[in-house]
Amino acid sequence: MKAPLDLDQLQTFISIADTGSFTRAAEEVHRTQSAVSMQMRRLEERIGKPLFEKDGRTNKLTEEGERLLSYARRLIHLNRETLAAFDDQRLEGTIRIGTPDDYADRFLPEIMARFSRSNPRVELTVVCEPTPGLVEHIKRGNLDLALVTHNDTRGQSEVVRREPLLWVTSANHATHEQETLPMAFGRPNCIWRRAAVDVLDRQNREYRVLFSSFSATVITAAVLSGLAVSVLPECALRPGMRVLGEADGFGQLPDCRIGIMRGQTSQPEIVDALARHIAESLDNISVPLSEEAGSFDFAALAFAKMKRVKANQIMPGW
Repeated sequence: MKAPLDLDQLQTFISIADTGSFTRAAEEVHRTQSAVSMQMRRLEERIGKPLFEKDGRTNKLTEEGERLLSYARRLIHLNRETLAAFDDQRLEGTIRIGTPDDYADRFLPEIMARFSRSNPRVELTVVCEPTPGLVEHIKRGNLDLALVTHNDTRGQSEVVRREPLLWVTSANHATHEQETLPMAFGRPNCIWRRAAVDVLDRQNREYRVLFSSFSATVITAAVLSGLAVSVLPECALRPGMRVLGEADGFGQLPDCRIGIMRGQTSQPEIVDALARHIAESLDNISVPLSEEAGSFDFAALAFAKMKRVKANQIMPGW
């Protein structure tokens, strides 16, 4: 029977995968570079497969390394969760978190489940509002942490996930073929709305805003009913939607960047723990729908991702 995997080796392996460098990983795990190299040699011997290959000055994961990475993250997280469950000094208190409703629908179940198992004595108070409102709450001290759509002009947030921003219509209607395109958008200060309008204006495409709402539920309903076209991140796709691409006459949109904002808090340990759980949860969540989940045009999404691969823009979570 083979010996169990070494958790210290797996943690170092994750650090190398995240930084792309043995040197930077050594700094993160507080070991010498030679010690890190020795750990990886032993891990490769244990797995029986090469885990890294050189790509210029960086260390790129092999196919076997990519397979191991997802298992390694889960094992490290389970180890933390197990230790926390038996920690008499574990975190206790209340933390206020904010998120837009589209992120809440997709991401909160995983985040809350992970965090609550590790920190059963911490009470979560959740506020659902669009990103601009959450930013104001953070500035005013009403929230300890917020999961937001990153915007360089709105203040600092730590980007923890990138997804393609996509044109979407109903799979059962030809709404996108109308001469004057009916649109469903967020409020005028929504950066997705501004990005879509910029593309439409550059293409000299006629459009009118038929629905405007801060609620993702309203936007989704307008799209699924065939009343309007909209733009949504990959995480917000639903059965019955069709992704529109350049073949349909719709230009490429910028990526949606999802970030964490921290407020002034008297409980930094809890905020740090929740931020770590959010980052780990979002890193493990993949495409929200399978092809069998409902009517959904995966060809356009695959094409959009292929273009990003060619531009070296693929990010974790895809």
